[in-house]
Amino acid sequence: MSLTYNIAPGGALTGRIRVPGDKSISHRSIMLGSIAEGVTRVSGFLEGEDALATMNVFRALGVRIDGPARGNVTVHGAGLRGLKAPTTVLDCGNSGTSMRLLCGLLAGQNFDCELSGDASLRQRPMQRVAAPLGQMRAEIKTAEGGHPPLKIMGISNLRGVEYRMPIASAQVKSALLLAGLYARGRTCVTEPAPTRDHTERMLAAFCYPVERSGSTVCVSGGGRLTATSIDVPADISSAAFFMVGASIAPGSDLTLEHVGVNPTRTGAIDILRLMGANIELVNPREAGGEPVADIRVRHAELKGIEIPVELVPLAIDEFPVLFVAAANARGVTLLRGAEELRVKESDRIQVMADGLRALGISAEPAADGMRVTGGSYAGGVVDSHGDHRVAMAFVIAALRAGAPIEINDCANVATSFPGFPELARSAGLCLTASEKPIPSPSTGEKKPPPSPLMGEG
Repeated sequence: MSLTYNIAPGGALTGRIRVPGDKSISHRSIMLGSIAEGVTRVSGFLEGEDALATMNVFRALGVRIDGPARGNVTVHGAGLRGLKAPTTVLDCGNSGTSMRLLCGLLAGQNFDCELSGDASLRQRPMQRVAAPLGQMRAEIKTAEGGHPPLKIMGISNLRGVEYRMPIASAQVKSALLLAGLYARGRTCVTEPAPTRDHTERMLAAFCYPVERSGSTVCVSGGGRLTATSIDVPADISSAAFFMVGASIAPGSDLTLEHVGVNPTRTGAIDILRLMGANIELVNPREAGGEPVADIRVRHAELKGIEIPVELVPLAIDEFPVLFVAAANARGVTLLRGAEELRVKESDRIQVMADGLRALGISAEPAADGMRVTGGSYAGGVVDSHGDHRVAMAFVIAALRAGAPIEINDCANVATSFPGFPELARSAGLCLTASEKPIPSPSTGEKKPPPSPLMGEG
């Protein structure tokens, strides 16, 4: 059976809502809490499938973790050298973030292990992490084509390196820094453009020294992490769907509560404001070392823009719904420098272009972006290709559609946004979810294989 969303056209988004906890921070709270000394208490934890996969991996590594219960998790840290050899393959589910960060954390252990995941994850590229870790003497063997499963041979003599990343990637940076905790000497990573810095912030929250100088961040091996309390803010990537929805739907006035507004994650806000969106950050404050605020969004007439290339890494996960904003803007919106979108949970450039065209919007894909001409559009049937962000983006598109929109293959929405249909309905969308049989290959309907991934969490 396949999960299908059906959304009636029209509506407005009003009231106050809180989207689930930040996925990137939830992953890291379990990882660092597990190798810290003492008990780490986490609130606001994202109870989505990806973050739960990370939790189950560390349970398999011998860490006692209580919860989650209403977003509360207690991690009984094993210390930097306290993880135990697993007795089975470590299953990362659909989570590329889990697998790539674990490559770094597990490379310096005194035991061997194997990482695998679901069919989609087993088609995602891992060489971009394995290769730089190899410069630290890590031994990671991939399957054919550089894909999972991965066999990691524990090495007790990792060495620190100075690595200049050819492509901005928070996951590669984080994997190297986590390996650096176990390496002799300093490990320094220089990135060509800013990426999310949750790993660096959380290491500091666990009292592990982190050195920053311009675009370079360094850690030295052999230290210790001290348990702490982590308040996970609402995920700005999840909030972005509702920010776009309130911007495009007349009569909308929506407040999103306690959202993380880390400056390495606010590219979507910056882009929407350049398009003319009415977005206000209310009650800015700090929680667990991360800046947070309530975000109030009211309807505004959007205009097409050329998206500044420097904002692309800061909004890489939000582009599916930003394409929907572009479809509702006056004039042309042009995106360049976003080739990473080709290797996400789907080829998000092509899949979004296909979906927008199915609704009647002019969308011209390019190798590294897209040209979208805004205008009115009808309803139609869209295939999300199992990509959670694509599915949710087209739910938001229904707010301005001329007829109902049907979105197929939506089950993976639960990986990042459990309870999305219910929260969307509470905000003003008319959404129903139903199951229907997956077409048999004999019907001639063949779904293309998933594109390889390079997620950014």
